[in-house]
Amino acid sequence: MTTTTLNPTESSLLRFTTAGSVDDGKSTLIGRLLYDSKSIFEDQLLAVEESSKRRGDEHVNLALLTDGLRAEREQGITIDVAYRYFATPKRKFIIADTPGHIQYTRNMVTGASTADLAIILVDARLGVIEQTRRHTYLASLLRIGQVVLAVNKMDLVNFDQAIFDKIVSDYAAFTKGMENLPKIQPIPMSALNGDNVVDRSDKTPWYTGPSLLEHLETVQVQSETAADAARLPVQWVIRPMSDKHDEKLGVSLHDYRGFAGRVASGTFKVGDEVIAYPSAMKSCITSIDTFSGPQSEAIPQLSYSFTLADEIDTSRGGMIVKASEPVQNAQEFDAMICWFADKKTLKPRGRFHLRHTTNDVRAIVTEVLYKVDISTLQKSTESKEFALNDIGCIRVRCSSPIFFDLYSQNRTTGSFVLVDEQSNNTVAAGMIIRSLAVTDDYEDAGAAI
Repeated sequence: MTTTTLNPTESSLLRFTTAGSVDDGKSTLIGRLLYDSKSIFEDQLLAVEESSKRRGDEHVNLALLTDGLRAEREQGITIDVAYRYFATPKRKFIIADTPGHIQYTRNMVTGASTADLAIILVDARLGVIEQTRRHTYLASLLRIGQVVLAVNKMDLVNFDQAIFDKIVSDYAAFTKGMENLPKIQPIPMSALNGDNVVDRSDKTPWYTGPSLLEHLETVQVQSETAADAARLPVQWVIRPMSDKHDEKLGVSLHDYRGFAGRVASGTFKVGDEVIAYPSAMKSCITSIDTFSGPQSEAIPQLSYSFTLADEIDTSRGGMIVKASEPVQNAQEFDAMICWFADKKTLKPRGRFHLRHTTNDVRAIVTEVLYKVDISTLQKSTESKEFALNDIGCIRVRCSSPIFFDLYSQNRTTGSFVLVDEQSNNTVAAGMIIRSLAVTDDYEDAGAAI
């Protein structure tokens, strides 16, 4: 996958997530960031001040800006993923505030799955602990290329540079063994008092780097662009079967046949030669249509209807790609997963529905290859079962082919979820890391599943 960088001097969108152990100050940090950047309304602040008084807090508890569930406010912890939006003159932001408890690892994976950057908080008094390593590994696994190591609560250690340097050194030693090493920006801060959050603090004269907001406004992140492999998962085939003449499209709807979907990545243009799966037939784009009328090109994350020069066979679950950028086509593959279910374990021969882009197929886990010990990053083959929040590698076989890229090349077409056949609950999120041979006899393979 070809990647490019956002120009930080222009208004652009940055998605970032927070992670860390319990009571490291994630919600307080986000509240401080919103408060000091003047991104909250007056009535929101008044509500937080009143809640803080009722709770008996000595300070205005800015964590309440993101902890929206009643259970979160009562316990002083984050349980669910809280999304917040704010903007500065330089950039727009979407924040995913994720839980710190180990039992909510699945929530952290959900919130971080679309992030460009992760803020990993460390309590300056405790240093790098197991949850720090767990969340860093997850950020690496999810291909988040940028990490801010936020050494929080520096006010409780008198802004001691030696303590900060020791934490940075320990963290660097841990990340050295990672396969997908992110770029790391360490920042000493106090979320409670606002030191180095929006403005640089005079309490850390030994620190010459940016404040958190300065870094978020200027960091360059990889982004899906027109240079990425072009992918349109087909969601619907539009056949109006009407004699009405559409003025916007300039065609009779009787003969209209459009393949509708949301562009996952890349850019399509009228005249592009494409391949339509599962038939793998080649054709040419004759029009790109929207509700507003015809377009000359289709860009990522927006929905369109394509018409092609030839009558080809594809429907929901299929995919249209540029002929020069073919997609992988297989029934069997290896994937890293995070297990979400608390009342069900994953065992070899487990059967599920696999949902990938717009496709939904039956699937079986043929083998549990290994599990990862987050503390040591060691791979273990001893246990063949996955319990809640376990992470590891499995081999999956589908009843029919799916059309995908490896997760390292495309986070949208390289990811999937497993759904339990009986409860219809989502039980795992997966990232495809290796494609195996395509089976020619799809019917026999499907019957086996």
